[in-house]
Amino acid sequence: MRLYGFNNLTKAMSFNIYDVCYAKTNTDQLEYIAYIDSQYSSDRLTKILYKLTDMIGAHVLNVSKQDYEPQGASVAFLIADTRIAHQKDSDKAENEDGAPEMILGHLDKSHITVHTYPEFHPETSIATFRVDIDIETCGQISPLHTLDYLIGSFDSDIITMDYRVRGFTRDVNGRKLFLDHKMTSIQDYIDEATLDIYNATDINVYQANIFHTRLMIKELDLSNYLFNTNAYDLTPEERELILDNLQKEMIEIYSGKNVFTK
Repeated sequence: MRLYGFNNLTKAMSFNIYDVCYAKTNTDQLEYIAYIDSQYSSDRLTKILYKLTDMIGAHVLNVSKQDYEPQGASVAFLIADTRIAHQKDSDKAENEDGAPEMILGHLDKSHITVHTYPEFHPETSIATFRVDIDIETCGQISPLHTLDYLIGSFDSDIITMDYRVRGFTRDVNGRKLFLDHKMTSIQDYIDEATLDIYNATDINVYQANIFHTRLMIKELDLSNYLFNTNAYDLTPEERELILDNLQKEMIEIYSGKNVFTK
């Protein structure tokens, strides 16, 4: 597709991942949050976003990251779809971490942010960890091809994805183009082997180039959802109750509403 001038389309992907587990006591719940904070610190999230940026063919211009007290982390990347003139290797200065320091002397619309939100239910002992990733690009680069990598980078029980293309660009004849790639469903960009383990729902508004997909894991192995608890130490009734509470929590998150609770 030959375009006239710069590709002005803005492609925005909002990607939420939920990990659900059972943490029995208050101590277990606090240890779970500490475990999540250590596993998904701003340093590790930064490494994930560097890989993601490389996958979409973008270039990192600036990074901001923060670990919060008592819990949570966030990282923001400013990116461009082409290497900026002042990013020549000979001009790079090294900071204390060995990463290039760059001076931003231009305007750019592309960025990636990630935030984490660990929390737990005080009555059912169900703990939930959410990762919220927003990718916004302009130009030819698109975040759609990173979905399998993102899903595999986290323990993903429920996933909600929103993709929207805004604005327009023009072809060489001056004709407006409101979409520069084929798009019917976000699921088309997820590996079939991944889709096989999830239930999936689409809500798309094709006239507005808005696409929404939800995934929820099909099969639950209770041993994968117990934090500091051995399944063999639980009675059959306890195992059944915990599994029921886990499924209810997932269904409500997947549905986006309170189904079982008032």
